[in-house]
Amino acid sequence: MKQKFDDLALFGGPAEFPQPLCVGRPTVGDRSRFLERLNGALDEQWLTNGGPLVREFEERVAEVAGTRNAVATCNATMALQLLYMATELTGEVIMSPMTYVATAHAARILGLTPVFCDIDPATGCLDPRAAEAAVTSRTSAIVPVHLWGRPSAIDELEKVADRHGLRLLFDAAHALGCTYQGRPIGGFGGAEVFSFHATKVVNSFEGGAVVTDDDDLAGRLRSLRSFGFGPDGNSQRTGTNAKMSEAAAAMGLTSLEAFGETVLHNRANLAHYAAELAGLDGVQVVTYDEDQSPNCQYVVVKVDENVTGIHRDLLMRVLAEENIVTQRYFSPACHQVEPYRTERPVELPHTERLADQVLALPTGPTVSAADIRRVCAVVRCAVGQGPVVTDRFRQEADRAPVRAPADDRSEPPQGRAIRR
Repeated sequence: MKQKFDDLALFGGPAEFPQPLCVGRPTVGDRSRFLERLNGALDEQWLTNGGPLVREFEERVAEVAGTRNAVATCNATMALQLLYMATELTGEVIMSPMTYVATAHAARILGLTPVFCDIDPATGCLDPRAAEAAVTSRTSAIVPVHLWGRPSAIDELEKVADRHGLRLLFDAAHALGCTYQGRPIGGFGGAEVFSFHATKVVNSFEGGAVVTDDDDLAGRLRSLRSFGFGPDGNSQRTGTNAKMSEAAAAMGLTSLEAFGETVLHNRANLAHYAAELAGLDGVQVVTYDEDQSPNCQYVVVKVDENVTGIHRDLLMRVLAEENIVTQRYFSPACHQVEPYRTERPVELPHTERLADQVLALPTGPTVSAADIRRVCAVVRCAVGQGPVVTDRFRQEADRAPVRAPADDRSEPPQGRAIRR
C-alpha cells in the first residue's frame, strides 16, 4: 500500500497493479450462452435486418424501460440522430453540456444548432431555469441528460417544454434500470435513448435504442433506421442504415441477463469507495438517491484542487502510472470543445467547475473490494500529500529534457474510450 509520495510509481516506486485496471470493462455475462445465441444465428443464417435476436432484445429493453416500444440501433449516436429526424426538429436544440459529444454531434450533423445551458451544481444535470432562459423563437426541443444515471429534473423540464410548445427528449445513455418517482427511466418526455456500448452497464458491443410509448414515432424510427423502408418494403422517406445486428443483440441479451447481478456489484463497489475515501478533505464521492434505483455504472469523485493542493489531472496521471486507468466524464464539457467552442462561445460556470473536478474510477464486475482498497490507498497517498506531490512533479518536469510530442491517440488500447 502506498503511504508516502516516494512510493508512487510517478516518482520511481513500483506500480500498484501489474495489469491495467480500467473504467468500463465490458459486462459479458455467460459466455457460453452468448456463443449459443450466436451459433443459432449462424445456423439460421439470419445475421441482420431485424432478426429474432434483435426483436427479443427490443422486447427485453422495453420491459426494463416500462414502455411499449424499443427500437434498437447500431449505436446510440445513431439512435439520437434518428430521434431528431423522426421528431422533425428544426433550428435550436437546448441541451446539457455535461455529456459526451455525441448528444450534440447527432444534432449538428442534421443542421441543428446545439444550445448549451448551465447545470444544477447539486446534480450535474440541466438546470430547468437556465433551459427556459435559453428558449428563443428558433428552439424546437430540449434534450436533457440523466448524468451518470441520475435522473434530470423531469417534472420541471416537462413544464418548461409544455409552456413553450417544445419537444422533450432525454439522453438516457447512462440510466438503464434507474427510476424517477417510482417509474422506470425510459417513459418520460417524447422518447429516451439508451446506450449499449461496450463500456455501459449492459453492452451489445456497440448499440443503442430509442424507447417510447408513442407508437407512431416508433414506426417512423423503424423506417428511418432501415433506409426509410415501410412495412411493404418500399421507400417511404429518406432514411439511413442504423440497424442492430444479430451478433450485437446476442451480446445485448446475454449482458442484460447479468444486469441485476452487475448492478448489485456496482452498488457494493460504490459503497466501498465511499467508505475508503471518507474523511479525505477535498475529495467527494458522488452518491445517488437509493429511491432512484441507481445502476452505479460510474464511480465518480470530485477533486477540489483548492483543498487538496493537487489538480484532478495530476491525480489522474499519478493513478495511470500505477496502472489505474481513470476517465474524465465529462471533461472538457461539450461547450468547451470544437466546433462549439468557436461557433457559439459561452461561459457556464457551474459546468466548468464540475468538468474541472470530475474523475471516474474503475468499477464493474471485474473490480473487487481488494482492488478498491488499493486504488483508494493511492488516492489517499497522493491527495494527502497533494502540495508535495504537485511541487515534486513540477520540479521533475522542469528538469526533464525536451522531447518530440508523443503520438496522440484519441482512444486507449482495446477501444476502452467511451463511445455511444
